Amino acid sequence: MATARDNLARKQIYIPALQSEAVVLRVAAYCRVSTDSEDQINSFAAQQSYYNDYIRKHDNWQLAEIYADEGVTGTSAAKRDDFQRMLSDCRKGRIDKILVKSISRFARNTKECLEYIRELKDLGISVFFEEHNIDTRTVTSEMLTAVLASCAQAESESISKNMVWSVQRRMQKGTFNTCRAGTGFLLSKDGLAIRPEAVPVIQSIYMDYVNGKNSREISVRLTAEKALGRVWNRKLVDYILTNERYAGNALLQKKYRTDTFPRVKKPNRGERPMYYVEGSNPAMIEQELFDQAAELRKSRRRDAAKGQARPFAKKLYCQCCGSLLRSKKINGTWYWVCRTHEESAEKCPLPPIPEDEIIRAFLRLYYNLKTHQEILTFLLQQERKIRTRQMLWGEDIIAINKRISDIISQSHKLTAMQKSGNVDPDIFIAKSNQLAEQLRKAKQQKERLQTQEDNDLIESTSQMLEVISAGPDMLEAFDAELFCELIEIVTIQSNIKIRFRLKNGLELPESIERTVR
Repeated sequence: MATARDNLARKQIYIPALQSEAVVLRVAAYCRVSTDSEDQINSFAAQQSYYNDYIRKHDNWQLAEIYADEGVTGTSAAKRDDFQRMLSDCRKGRIDKILVKSISRFARNTKECLEYIRELKDLGISVFFEEHNIDTRTVTSEMLTAVLASCAQAESESISKNMVWSVQRRMQKGTFNTCRAGTGFLLSKDGLAIRPEAVPVIQSIYMDYVNGKNSREISVRLTAEKALGRVWNRKLVDYILTNERYAGNALLQKKYRTDTFPRVKKPNRGERPMYYVEGSNPAMIEQELFDQAAELRKSRRRDAAKGQARPFAKKLYCQCCGSLLRSKKINGTWYWVCRTHEESAEKCPLPPIPEDEIIRAFLRLYYNLKTHQEILTFLLQQERKIRTRQMLWGEDIIAINKRISDIISQSHKLTAMQKSGNVDPDIFIAKSNQLAEQLRKAKQQKERLQTQEDNDLIESTSQMLEVISAGPDMLEAFDAELFCELIEIVTIQSNIKIRFRLKNGLELPESIERTVR
């Protein structure tokens, strides 16, 4: 006999499903625009019109934005500003789907292509390649994308390899000279030619160097003399001192580009053949002088390598005169000596500082940082607050927001005039294209401003906190690795005062406690 509970259990209540609203997809388009003013088909305005119409034909699609980079040759997405801006907007949750004409316009590098597609899929964003009818939402699309991207990459690699092969063949035959003229040379149809006024300058550089001066001192002299009408620096002097062209010879393929994409230029350390050509061009100095400078340079490098092993190398400065301190062993003890003081005690009064006393000052500094980590934590919080305010209310951001608003306002007025028949169609297209390009560049500039400011400061402070948290409570002995991770510069203020500048720019003083020796 059925009970009351059984009767209740048999009752069924029908609850209809809710009618969900259709999901609207925010669709973006990425294209490569032509820099040729006559190429109307690939202009930004033409592609903007195409994608507007394309998206309008699909129900529940809404145009997010059209991103476009100039159609310049390149294999790395890092060099495409609007591509990076599009990725940034994807990460911020502003896009659901991306339309691209072809894989070759999205990436010419298989590895990079797949990395970005995987990242976008993880964000819930699909990419649709029109020419190949591939949508990355499907499981097999990524495999197809790899194949197609490989084809695009193979084509680019083939062109590049042909060019490399051509240059190497010319090197082997001795017919390749150079496509670039160094300082003091001119490039002519027959190769390199000498600028007569440069000969005494180049010769003086080599003579000064073999007579004991370094490249920095030589560059200061040349700049003061306004030699060859330019500003000189240490790097340029080093380039001249190591370039065999000035002795009339050439060493070809000192650098090479990697086979894998993106191609990176690297110094040739035996990975590729090199070709030495004697008498490749007129000489400014004798070979003997060039060899003498090269041997002296090797000797100085060996001496410098010994000093570089010391953790304080190139980190200690004198506050009195600004000179870099150098290490010096006196009676079996290592000291750090101001270079100016070493030349003349009258020019700088700072005496030699024992290395052990600098080490003890660092140990005290580390102990204070370890026991008062809340100072760095508070500093990090303040840096993040400042960063947020700058992103929202910085003068540059406010100015560029106003500029974007003005451009959009002009575009609306132009559209209204076109609808009322008050503007010629050709003028409307040209002006629309111009405004669209201005808007695109303004948004790129805004993105750069919002990502570049103060990120290094926040990151360096965070990294320092991680290093200190992971470190010991107290250092019993000097830790060179820990010193290099925390300290950027050490300023010796006097024989009893020292100041450490941390990696995040914070400067903290310590005393030098003199010991009786």
